[in-house]
Amino acid sequence: MRPCSTVMHLLRRCMRGCGRHSRSRSRMPRRLRQPVSYIKLIFKSLYFNSLTNSEVVLDCILEPVFWMVEVVTRWFGMVFVFLVVALTSSVVFIAYFCLLPLVLQTYSPGRMMWHIGYGHWNLVMIVFHYYKATKTPPGYPPKMKNDVPFVSFCKKCVIPKPARSHHCGICKTCILKMDHHCPWLNNCVGHYNHRYFFSFCLYLTLGCMYCSISGRNLFIDAYNAIDEVSQPPYTYRDRMFHKSVIYMWVLTSTVAVALGALTLWHAVLITRGETSIERHINNKEVKRWARHGKVYRNPFSYGKLNNWKVFFGVEKRSHWLTRVLLPSGHTAYGDGLTWDIYPLKKDMMPV
Repeated sequence: MRPCSTVMHLLRRCMRGCGRHSRSRSRMPRRLRQPVSYIKLIFKSLYFNSLTNSEVVLDCILEPVFWMVEVVTRWFGMVFVFLVVALTSSVVFIAYFCLLPLVLQTYSPGRMMWHIGYGHWNLVMIVFHYYKATKTPPGYPPKMKNDVPFVSFCKKCVIPKPARSHHCGICKTCILKMDHHCPWLNNCVGHYNHRYFFSFCLYLTLGCMYCSISGRNLFIDAYNAIDEVSQPPYTYRDRMFHKSVIYMWVLTSTVAVALGALTLWHAVLITRGETSIERHINNKEVKRWARHGKVYRNPFSYGKLNNWKVFFGVEKRSHWLTRVLLPSGHTAYGDGLTWDIYPLKKDMMPV
């Protein structure tokens, strides 16, 4: 605190010296007075009170950088959403106009029904959960005075922050049970849309794995047909079919590996009753408590199975079908402000 105050004192004296020096010169043009006054006001705000420290000064200096990153991220969010829609639509187009006629002509009735049934169910789950994840607000703390318990105070929103809430610099507001800001959704992942985000990742991974595994032989045949030196006289339609199959297999295989790893990581977090942000916080708490010979336990974990029940909103056995394996728009457990869902930490139901 003292070095920072000394630096501020020197800078203030420098500004005063510059002011005297400038007054000795000719009067400043009128159009420059307001910008210069504004710059002086910003500078003086750095040492407005005794609570100013090096972190506050650094935040002020880097504010233009943060602003640029936020603007670029917000703009690229719309681009990423367009990419998700465009790439998914291209795979669906290839499946309908290239692969479906082949399935109807060559597969047995039982195998044909399996592919048509599973493919359409998987597509419906992907589209439904992506739409809900992008359009559902993640949840925001109340901005008016209330009796909700809070654990800290947001200096940017200037409101109390309930447990598990964090400020998002992209959305410029606090988010209930914030996991992260997802550019692929152009939305924050929070209390009310976390389930939609995870379900979208899960079913898109399953869909990509399905396309990659079921289209492996077609990919090999198409690749060999294009790679052959002495190619038979393929028509333009045949060449486009081969290229489309290769494109679909490479895209779905790549997404299955990358998104599958992300989905697995989030599944581990859900099992532990954590978000991505809380994972880092809890790691620090574990080390801090270990230095005092104590064991830190996550206060928001209700047991591995119960964490999944709370996450998916499962209250009875039939909900595993109606709320997990079928599209469901039910809201998340609780209000995101308090977290005493399982005060006794018992199973909601036998499984």
